[in-house]
Amino acid sequence: MERKQSSVVATPAGSVGVKRRSKRKSYRLSYRSSLGAASRLCPATAVTTRRLNTSRKAPKSHNITENVSPEHLALLMKTEWQLSYVTPLYQFRHTQLKNYSRQLAAFIAAERQQGLAVEVEGPHGSFKVSICVLQGMVVTDDDAETVLIQVQSRPVFAKPDEPQKPVWSGWLSCIGGNAEYLRSLPEDFTCLPLFCSHGPEGLTSAIKSWFQRNFDCSFGPLELSHVSLQWLMALWTNCHAESGIQHLKMIWSVPVAPPLQVTYMVDPQDAWALWDSLRNSQRHSKNALGELEEDNIDLEEVMMFIQELKSHFYRHFRVDLSAGSLNQVSTALGSAKCNGRIKISNSRYMITTLMLLTECALLKMPV
Repeated sequence: MERKQSSVVATPAGSVGVKRRSKRKSYRLSYRSSLGAASRLCPATAVTTRRLNTSRKAPKSHNITENVSPEHLALLMKTEWQLSYVTPLYQFRHTQLKNYSRQLAAFIAAERQQGLAVEVEGPHGSFKVSICVLQGMVVTDDDAETVLIQVQSRPVFAKPDEPQKPVWSGWLSCIGGNAEYLRSLPEDFTCLPLFCSHGPEGLTSAIKSWFQRNFDCSFGPLELSHVSLQWLMALWTNCHAESGIQHLKMIWSVPVAPPLQVTYMVDPQDAWALWDSLRNSQRHSKNALGELEEDNIDLEEVMMFIQELKSHFYRHFRVDLSAGSLNQVSTALGSAKCNGRIKISNSRYMITTLMLLTECALLKMPV
């Protein structure tokens, strides 16, 4: 049974090869050393850590339209992307992207001839691959330039003059990656930990396979934890004064019999009033203690924001969302799902969103 509830939140009163193997070994040792030295990252046996930073800069507007072409920007923003993490690429060169385009096209063709599942909907002829750099999609000098991959094809029965159509898109990026870790990598490695893909799963698998064979890397699913989703909620709500979020929508799953799905809609002005009230209260408290850091958002503020929203919902509907799990959040700036699907709808705050996703990808990579 699925039950959907809607509610408007008002601010509560009182709220507050052999050579390659040796390089790989070097990378792994470097990785562990970096994690041991970075106080905010806690090493684990299987993954680096599952803890995000407890404080981050408040979102700032970035005008990426000056560097990214309108065509590429439209692609980035109109598409829902499936997230993965990817370990550092060995001997990947941004200067060789045209060669990589030809090699990847040939690899897809070979996989297809072997009968592997790289088909798209309907019969298609040859595939054309374009790999290019998205200029300006960086935050620091340590970030590697974002790489965009596009696969095009023409249906077998298309007219000779009919242009090829895009059948798959993806990109690798590193936006605001951990500087200490990035600088610790051997120079033969390029770190582009966030992989976003859109298209047939067969093509996605083939493209990942090509990267793994050529650059000694590995991919894994990047799911978004409830903490990551809560951070996105807070960061997007914080942008309301400059770019109206239009709505704040959450989808929760509550473990009852039968399972209950709750859709929780919050009026954007009420969400902003609550968030701003909590932020001001926290700033006054920190200022009194001499601990105020300008333009920083702390995890404590995020948790208080979420708790106030859950408390308000409980007062009205007697459903305790604390017993459930947050599966999806969305505003006019973007939407994110716990299964690692995300859509970014506002270019001005795309960098802010990608910085958080880059952090998630780096923390998910195996040691």
